[in-house]
Amino acid sequence: MSQRTQPPKKPGIPGPHGKPQQPDRSLTPRKFFKAEQEAAFSEAAPQDTEQTRHPAYRLAFQDTDFLLGEDLRPVRFQLELLKAETLLDEGNVGSTLVIYGSARIPSPEEAKLLQEGAGRAADEAEPLSDETVARLIAKSRYYEEARRLAFLAGEAAIVEDGKRQFVVTSGGGPSIMEAANRGAHEAGAESIGLNIVLPHEQAPNEYVTPRFSFQFHYFALRKMHFLLRARAVAVFPGGFGTLDEFFELLTLIQTGKMKPIPILLFGEQFWNRVINFQALAEEGVISQEDLSLFRVVETAEQAWERINKFYQIYPKHPG
Repeated sequence: MSQRTQPPKKPGIPGPHGKPQQPDRSLTPRKFFKAEQEAAFSEAAPQDTEQTRHPAYRLAFQDTDFLLGEDLRPVRFQLELLKAETLLDEGNVGSTLVIYGSARIPSPEEAKLLQEGAGRAADEAEPLSDETVARLIAKSRYYEEARRLAFLAGEAAIVEDGKRQFVVTSGGGPSIMEAANRGAHEAGAESIGLNIVLPHEQAPNEYVTPRFSFQFHYFALRKMHFLLRARAVAVFPGGFGTLDEFFELLTLIQTGKMKPIPILLFGEQFWNRVINFQALAEEGVISQEDLSLFRVVETAEQAWERINKFYQIYPKHPG
């Protein structure tokens, strides 16, 4: 039997910068280099000329000046949406329990220092009145309730369709936000922090899971990520930011842009003092039924029970 004659080997096809590469005859692998590979080729290029040194020659995705230009705002919007979405998908996050609340309410440890006169309330530049400090100290219990609610969600470790459910999500900062991430951490669960670039309150709290610690430039994109996966929202006492997020959520559900989810408002005394919801209905600017979009609770257990009941997470026991 005669042997088949093999064709003579041809020299390798020149690759980047003249380095030979062997032809890839398989059908499935990609034939183009990845962007990171092309970027490495570009950085390793031996040419050093007036043309290559000019900013115009930079690869567009490596040109920071270009990416930060006014005309690139739509692209930056897309990037802020896509980055967190991609990493949360990779992290197998199916749904979230979002916890809103003040960045100024002290933890019990901080409240004790305030009582002893060793701390400064809410990191204020100007001293607060004794009455205001006393009110902040009294609200430190909500830190513990946020921490407890996050612990309950983390401890439950609910998985559905192969995805983790009710992953605790906060704004990533101090106070109530810290309590949320802390509670999940203590339950051995990962949690998400959605920080925003501000002149203050910038560092993520130490309990946010590092791979889910995000930073946003645009409030709109941050708020979108708060609600894209939200299946329940707990709203603790807070200021402008908390009210903004709370009322936007109510508006989305009221107008039918978002399906109803459990909204748990913590602290009847606080909310009745700062907002007269019933008066809005009596004035005719909202419907009486709109007041049922949220429920007022006092404890983490009450909130978690309502979430469980809404989604029928646990089977009903006879009797």
